[in-house]
Amino acid sequence: MIAYPPALRRSGFVGPMDGEPPRQAQVSPRRRTVVRLWLPMTLIFLILAPFAILLSPLLYWVPQPYCQRPFATVFGVGALLLSLGGTVVEVDTPDALVRIRIF
Repeated sequence: MIAYPPALRRSGFVGPMDGEPPRQAQVSPRRRTVVRLWLPMTLIFLILAPFAILLSPLLYWVPQPYCQRPFATVFGVGALLLSLGGTVVEVDTPDALVRIRIF
């Protein structure tokens, strides 16, 4: 008969000793990860807007059905991005909860 230390017997790496009932491995419950992100996208869009306006003449090279008025396209995309302020995106999985707040 081989005597194992109690820590090895409790961990489940070693089989039951002679005369001991078999033990089931104890699984500790996993903690759920919570991630909260705050993204100041409106500020970033406002800072980068002058570069988009300066680069908008390059949209003249885009085929005509997609972009007929480059400056109107730039301002339309900018208005769309600015309207995202206050949006909350939640991703809920069994392992984690991710919440992204755009302001």
